[in-house]
Amino acid sequence: MTMTDEQPGIRPERRPTGRSVLMCRPEHFTVVYRINPWMNPAQPTDTSLAVQQWQALYDTYVQLGYDVQLIDPIAGLPDMVYAANGGFVIDNVAYGAKFTHPERQPEGPAYMEWFRGAGFDVRVPEEVNEGEGDFLLVGETILAGTGFRSDSLSHQELERIYGREVVTLRLVDPSFYHLDTAIAVLDPTPGQEHIAYLPTAFDADSLALLRARYPDAIIVNETDAAVLGLNSFSDGYHVVIASRATDFERQLREHGYDPIGVDLSELLLGGGGVKCCTLELRR
Repeated sequence: MTMTDEQPGIRPERRPTGRSVLMCRPEHFTVVYRINPWMNPAQPTDTSLAVQQWQALYDTYVQLGYDVQLIDPIAGLPDMVYAANGGFVIDNVAYGAKFTHPERQPEGPAYMEWFRGAGFDVRVPEEVNEGEGDFLLVGETILAGTGFRSDSLSHQELERIYGREVVTLRLVDPSFYHLDTAIAVLDPTPGQEHIAYLPTAFDADSLALLRARYPDAIIVNETDAAVLGLNSFSDGYHVVIASRATDFERQLREHGYDPIGVDLSELLLGGGGVKCCTLELRR
């Protein structure tokens, strides 16, 4: 069981650690199909605004001192901006993505090609999975989502590749179709693991697991979750979140974090937020 050192009324000292991430500029972003409840092709999108908002996120990471790598966007792949879905990287091993929907399937090989070029040990997936959208590293454990996108068989593949404990969590709300829309990893450091999550996104067994493993977790309200507030990125102290997730911002401050709000409202039209745009590269 994973326990942390956080106790009620005692705020641990939060320390940032360096981050290396992969992003993709949304030069071809639009919504022309519907593969999640957020998407509505009848609602107009503004590609230039999406790029502008994405640039603000990129600039935030650069200002925080992160190493930010870029993959070239490909025409005809409007969701490629959601880089988190492109794979999962631990210890220089990149497990590739194998997308559920045909519209996104060409993204998998494109990301694997980038990983190879960047010197990662690439593992071609046998099972359907959508990368870091459904796989979150917390301490030495991988939390793995299923229910909408990633097949639970991919969780067994993860265990074989990384030799780590993989905990399966089942998502039940279509609006939170990837694990990274329902859980935020605030501190992945072994021994002081800390997360935030939305209870209603999970089935009863998964919720029981989360409550047992992370009794000090931040419980986020439905309003903040509905603007993908949990789809955030943390370095252990700075937490980049949706600017409209105001109560989550308050909770983070109370727990000793420094929340930084950004507006990705245009990219939310495709069903993505801060974390969706961010794939962590763990060398």
